[in-house]
Amino acid sequence: MEMKKRLIALLGATAIIATACSSGSTSGGSASAAASTGASAGAESSAAASTGASAEASASTGAGASASTGAASGELLIWADDKRAAALKPLAAQFAQDNGVNVKVEAISQNLMDQFKTASGAGTGPDIVVWAHDTIGEQVRNGFIDPIQLSDTSMFDPVAIKGMTFNGQLYGIPYSVENIALFRNTDIVPDAPETIEDMVAAGKKAIADGKAQETLSVQVGQKGDPYHIYPLFTSAGGSFFGTTANGDPDPKNVTVDSPESLAAGAKLEALGEKGAKVLKRSIDDKNAIPLFFSKKSPFLISGPWAVSDIKKAGINYDISPIPQFEGAKPASPFIGVNGFYVASKGKNKTLAQEFATNFLTTKDVQVALYKAEPRRPALTEAVDEVKATDPDIPKFAAAAVNGTITPAIPEMGQVWGPFGVAEAAIVGGSNVDTTLNAAAKAIRDGIAKQ
Repeated sequence: MEMKKRLIALLGATAIIATACSSGSTSGGSASAAASTGASAGAESSAAASTGASAEASASTGAGASASTGAASGELLIWADDKRAAALKPLAAQFAQDNGVNVKVEAISQNLMDQFKTASGAGTGPDIVVWAHDTIGEQVRNGFIDPIQLSDTSMFDPVAIKGMTFNGQLYGIPYSVENIALFRNTDIVPDAPETIEDMVAAGKKAIADGKAQETLSVQVGQKGDPYHIYPLFTSAGGSFFGTTANGDPDPKNVTVDSPESLAAGAKLEALGEKGAKVLKRSIDDKNAIPLFFSKKSPFLISGPWAVSDIKKAGINYDISPIPQFEGAKPASPFIGVNGFYVASKGKNKTLAQEFATNFLTTKDVQVALYKAEPRRPALTEAVDEVKATDPDIPKFAAAAVNGTITPAIPEMGQVWGPFGVAEAAIVGGSNVDTTLNAAAKAIRDGIAKQ
């Protein structure tokens, strides 16, 4: 009831302000409206094509009005991918019913953030978009998302808040945190390895005993996979960027070809196809998880998205931190944060802020999102509830202790491709120094062109 009263007051104030502004600048408002209308059909058509279910989304949330009806109507448009949209629909319907507003959830099946970028530029985008934190820098640079008006963040995991923060401002309401860890088939290897060398030895023994075919399953593929190899690379001393005085990644200091990174590359080469044959390009995103749940590998480096298939296969497993090289640094997996962002070009920004700060921050909402796609909730109270029945939650959290928030700076986009190609080449036996020097140059050239 209290939230409903606050919404009525906020929407009323928004309507008064909108009326005052339109009476004072009719020509400017009309031009803006015309531009928005001119681009609306294309954007809506694109969204409908990617979802195939726009009408169904409206029906499930009880939202009957068009998304372009304006702030005074109290309609909220949310874009999310298929899985998260399905989880959001009943939550949005409850918010709509409790507060006397319309909420429309659209599932964008492909290229969500590309569509958001296009629609935002045209003024036809949603009020809220749901996505991972690593695009925040680009969205802020383009002026597509607004800071979140949340003064107290103490109820959240500090890592989640850090992931949603850019240039000292909070830009999203986090709802989940995720990272990779080491899965282990406990029937084959009962005890967690303390070092990478221990892991390799245990895997080789499993092969010798006829209990496995691979030492380790971690996806590399023909184009490499920087996300999954990063923990090993960092344990060996490698890095992508230096850091600024406040500890943030410094895009002006690319370190892929530093002496430390070259030494780390040599460690990867030693594990590769011409070395210990632990890392293989034949293991990719298609077969890495199946190799583990089909008992062909005693170890798997992956994330919470692998749990469902492993459980369905009936594998007895445990989860532990990714081990480090002996005598080296701790392995540092990337940590991702998923959240909700208020679109700066949205038509109902006041309502969007209310939805974000007073509804999405509740335990019931965060637990419901966890149930739809099990990831560690960002809200501490929600973590406390779900970990009682999900023992994997604290294990993934333990695996993230030495983790690194995936850089959200726009320049990070220039790293994935060149470093991935370099990784695959090194695993295949290419010269480490030549390969990483070429990758570093490609990264610097790409950043210079941004």
